[in-house]
Amino acid sequence: MDESAVDEHIGAADSILITHAHFDHIADVPYVAERTGATVLGTETHLNLLRAMGTPDEQLSQVGGGELYQFEGYTVEVFRSSHGVSGKHKTLLFPGTRPGPVPARPEAIKDLVEGGSLAYLVTFGETSLFFNGLPSFHEREVAGVRPTVLFMQGPNPAYPDYVERMLAATGRPPYIVPTHWDDYEAPLKEPAVDLFGAAALGELVAAASPESEWVLLDHLESHTFGA
Repeated sequence: MDESAVDEHIGAADSILITHAHFDHIADVPYVAERTGATVLGTETHLNLLRAMGTPDEQLSQVGGGELYQFEGYTVEVFRSSHGVSGKHKTLLFPGTRPGPVPARPEAIKDLVEGGSLAYLVTFGETSLFFNGLPSFHEREVAGVRPTVLFMQGPNPAYPDYVERMLAATGRPPYIVPTHWDDYEAPLKEPAVDLFGAAALGELVAAASPESEWVLLDHLESHTFGA
């Protein structure tokens, strides 16, 4: 954990929303949570792994999908989701759960199991952000959600027509932002490398939802939606 990098780039946080417990998603959460005092939402497995890494227990909020919470100035709605699979047998990377007692402190990447996957709708007044963050989704649960901004991953060959189905289910939102597309092991101060198909996703979005604005953000870039 590079605490100096967090200190340089993380100013404040009110909520930390865990989509799943793989190393590239939660390894820095204990330090960010302790530093900011943010509320951390996640499944029992996510929170148990965070407890094992020293996250303050009083900041942890267990969810499983279906919750709608009011925070100061915004709401968070939780949806069940699914992590992407690969290969002939639709294999999940680092599968498993850690219910019950807190496990031993993780020592290797494989110790951070998926632990269930979640998506989140964050709403500020009339503006809403839907964070899927996974190359899959529960179509019937998402149907009817109408976010201002959709954060989504690129297509996965295990899921037919994923992009088209996601855009249709969410009403072809005004803004589409690709996530999890860069080489996330590269330094943040270097330009992002398209390792996981942002360009391919952009072409599919343009074909399926031409009126949506495609917003590709490089490392440390920001964007004001609607401005």
